[in-house]
Amino acid sequence: MPASKNEKPASSAQAENPASASNYEQAFNELEQIVAQMESGQMSLEDSLTAYKRGNSLLEFCQKSLANVEQQVKVLNDRQQLTPFNSENE
Repeated sequence: MPASKNEKPASSAQAENPASASNYEQAFNELEQIVAQMESGQMSLEDSLTAYKRGNSLLEFCQKSLANVEQQVKVLNDRQQLTPFNSENE
């Protein structure tokens, strides 16, 4: 879906605050939208840079979220229940 001229990328405040995405799914969906906008070729250079910064922040948030979940899956207790990862135990 091409971005219209009135459509604006994520604001610079959002680019600095990836935590505005409350969970992995929201962050991933927003990242997909940013990629689609950038691939459309309809964005100005300045808007592309802003979108790139936001996308980079979202990507980092998603990677950290996935790493956290992966670690929790690895830390199974004797009852086969997930337990929070504690880095002090390693």
